[in-house]
Amino acid sequence: MTTDAVNTTVLVTGATGRVGRRVVESAEAAGLTVRAASRSGAVRFDWGDRSTWEGALRGADAAHLAYLPDVGAPGAAEAVGAFARQAVDLGVRRLTLLSARGEPQAHATERAVRESGARWTVVRASWFAQNLSEGPFLDGMRGGELVFPGGEVLEPFIDTRDIADVVVAALTGGDRFAGRTLDLTGPRLLSFRQAVAEVAAAAEREIAYVPVSARDYGAALSEFGLPAAEVEFLTDLFETNLDGRNAKLSEGVREVLGREPRDFADFVREQAAAGTWKS
Repeated sequence: MTTDAVNTTVLVTGATGRVGRRVVESAEAAGLTVRAASRSGAVRFDWGDRSTWEGALRGADAAHLAYLPDVGAPGAAEAVGAFARQAVDLGVRRLTLLSARGEPQAHATERAVRESGARWTVVRASWFAQNLSEGPFLDGMRGGELVFPGGEVLEPFIDTRDIADVVVAALTGGDRFAGRTLDLTGPRLLSFRQAVAEVAAAAEREIAYVPVSARDYGAALSEFGLPAAEVEFLTDLFETNLDGRNAKLSEGVREVLGREPRDFADFVREQAAAGTWKS
């Protein structure tokens, strides 16, 4: 850590999310002043309401950007680019962007941040381990099955705590990580079937993995009431991103943090002990 961390106020967007919560925790542990922003928090921030942007940004030295619902979603590049430019105009010196590994749909958003005039770092992360313990897949896991269009593809599941630690290192590391795109993975490859099996074994219960096609998965999302444009985006995303392109490991976490990334088994053991997957 450099002196950049001293007297630094960092805005964390998406501060209640699977990565954002851990960025807040990691930044506070590093001694930064954290401004945790969300649509319903004390610091109000909404990507869809530009009137919330200036209040969240004013007085911040750095900002972590996490676009919802996805960094590659329609409209993401325009919104993130406009926000990044406003951040620079208001004196924010450093920006990190949470992006997705192997997702070409995200490239326009990454480019918008690179062209904003800020000292930027793009953090491309692989599939989150915490996707199985938080968010929309948790109910299915608790109900005894994960229905998902992942086939038998291998993914280097990463613990979101490692992503958060990398983000904070980038924000406080001076020029070391400025102007760079960091590729982050966990330490080993797992299929979704293997990941679910590890969860089931640790939770001491039966949980099945049910692979389906991306189109069938999209049709199910439509039945749950998701807007047609969002369903189409997610279907395209799963068809491209889950084709095996990410079935390789990187040294990103080790390079930035000087240690190995957390193993999926450690995550599973902790969550099972906490009762996360009890029916």
